[in-house]
Amino acid sequence: MGLDSFWHWIILLVVVLVVFGTGKLTKIGPDIGNAVRGFKKAMQGDDEDAKREEAKRKESEQLKADPAPTASASSANATQNQHDSNESK
Repeated sequence: MGLDSFWHWIILLVVVLVVFGTGKLTKIGPDIGNAVRGFKKAMQGDDEDAKREEAKRKESEQLKADPAPTASASSANATQNQHDSNESK
């Protein structure tokens, strides 16, 4: 009366089909396959992600030139220069 009985497995299979239905059971296979593929990709992608992050970090550490002044910034600088020259007189 153990798990090695053929009839035991048949009855167990019928109970599982009744409880879960065939629709859910057919979705289990692809879901497990996608999970395994995702796991493998994540394990291989750790090195690639680390390299990308390192490249981004190096890029952000590089010195960059100041952006060109915009029209409003240049007019504000001109007004400031006028105020400075009037104050120095």
